[in-house]
Amino acid sequence: MNYWLIKSEPSVYSWAQLKKDKKTDWTGVRNYAARNNLRDMKKGDLAFYYHSNEGQEIVGIAKIVKEHYQDPTTEETAWVAVDVAPHKELKKTVNLETLKKNAFFKNMDLVRLGRLSVGKVTAAEFEKICEISGTKV
Repeated sequence: MNYWLIKSEPSVYSWAQLKKDKKTDWTGVRNYAARNNLRDMKKGDLAFYYHSNEGQEIVGIAKIVKEHYQDPTTEETAWVAVDVAPHKELKKTVNLETLKKNAFFKNMDLVRLGRLSVGKVTAAEFEKICEISGTKV
């Protein structure tokens, strides 16, 4: 299994909305590195759900429920989407400031590549964030 982090502004599409919808297509990614990460996602992988701009915190864990396919929001074949569903809400959110202050996370995509909308998360990073949040997966 691989681990990821996906970002959305809560005013655009929040964790609460994903829980309400039960599933969504993750569309609109227009960065090549983020697109490559979408292509690498496999059904069953887990992704932290990060509220960007407002809150700047990891709030939940989503599950990849459909692997990459042509992004329906564009006719350009270079762009892909995946489907995600809520998996688990974090008991305690983990904000960006907490991660930046902890040397353990210095190489994490979220810390190093702050503008990347879909990033990789190592198994060790995933476990440590779950531990910080008090969440068992």
